[in-house]
Amino acid sequence: MVWRVVVHDDHRWNVSPAAERRANSPNWNLVFAFRPTDLERRPVWATYPLSSASRAALFAQAEKLPDDALTALLAEQLE
Repeated sequence: MVWRVVVHDDHRWNVSPAAERRANSPNWNLVFAFRPTDLERRPVWATYPLSSASRAALFAQAEKLPDDALTALLAEQLE
């Protein structure tokens, strides 16, 4: 399911949030999956600097992020 769509360098990316909890950690970390609509590009996974003990609270924080923040995170990963 696509959560949002962002555009970077004239390419559209479908964005989906995920929560990841690492071993021995009580907190969930926010991760985004960027999937290109152009099949020649590869998908990108990126950890965003937000964490919470509650997955629901983490996703609520993700909802407040502007598209510009997601585009900047994608740009970092593509460099």
